[in-house]
Amino acid sequence: MILGILKETNNDKRVSLLPEQAAVLVAKQVSVIVETGAGSAAYAADATYTEKNVSVKDRATVLSTADLVLSINPLSSAEMAQLKPGAVVLGTFQPLFNIDLVKQAIDKKASLFSMDMIPRTTRAQSMDVLSSQANIAGYRAVLLAATMFPKYFPMFMTAAGSIPPAKMVIIGAGVAGLQAIATAKRLGAVVEVSDTRPQVKEEVMSLGAKFIEVEGAADASKAGGYAVEQSDEFKQRQQQRLAESIAKADIIITTAQIPGKKAPVLITDAMLKSMKPGSVVIDLAAATGGNTAVTKNNETIVYEGVTILGNSNLASDMPSDASKLYGKNILNFLQLIITKEGALELNFEDDLVKGCCMAHEGAVANERVAALIN
Repeated sequence: MILGILKETNNDKRVSLLPEQAAVLVAKQVSVIVETGAGSAAYAADATYTEKNVSVKDRATVLSTADLVLSINPLSSAEMAQLKPGAVVLGTFQPLFNIDLVKQAIDKKASLFSMDMIPRTTRAQSMDVLSSQANIAGYRAVLLAATMFPKYFPMFMTAAGSIPPAKMVIIGAGVAGLQAIATAKRLGAVVEVSDTRPQVKEEVMSLGAKFIEVEGAADASKAGGYAVEQSDEFKQRQQQRLAESIAKADIIITTAQIPGKKAPVLITDAMLKSMKPGSVVIDLAAATGGNTAVTKNNETIVYEGVTILGNSNLASDMPSDASKLYGKNILNFLQLIITKEGALELNFEDDLVKGCCMAHEGAVANERVAALIN
């Protein structure tokens, strides 16, 4: 079996497997090939792959010869056409938003696996790419905010006068939000947190932040750890409560997303206008529309004196560690579909393998995706 590692596009500096991770597969008699320069931005040179008995090839060769292709980001339609019939493509493809990619895999009779769709169970934790990358994004978001904010984060008392601490509001207490809280507290900020799930209050408070409570949230206990759509009445109460905190905030970090749907706009135009000049918003939900009314994905804009950075891929800014964690997630998953003898074996009796598969043998393999195609 030939496994191919592609170089990421769209300025993503990560790589699916680092050389030492690829070596684990080579030891299982898997033939591993990597695209020229695939790991260079993550400080993994082609020569390092070669030392691990990994062959370095051009992109066209990897696409056309690999039985299993690793790409963090979606392939283009032209690249999907280059795959060999029956090839397996594995990455994080947001298939609920990239339906065309699933259709192309069906037309090609390729198997498409998207790691962001893995069931969020205890067994899947070691393969949870969303969590490993969100942890980095939350950390990175706070550091970016600190460099963009024109004032101190911590409180200072000096002979020249006192400086109050920065006030931060974090929207969403998932993995990214919790890491952002911890990082912001280390830097001395005062932190408030909003989340539709009341059960996260204890975690938020344990990290030293204040939880913004809004009654009447929809039950998210059966959503596998994800947020769920809320009622209009709840959204109105949430916005009223958020508006009070946002008007006092210096920095806002937003992380709120709903799988398969556009990110909810939680920070309205009026809220942005109520913020102090020089305030900063880091919007991690930018790829699916953003949590503010004016967020632009992969852009930094200044709106009414407020700097708004839209970036859903901050993990790429720390490519070495991000690749290390992502690669470990991938290696753990590959153990489910690669035998000890190095052969590819798709076991759809396994709930994790089945849960990640979006297309197989010319047919859609996921009910949620099927509902969008039909």
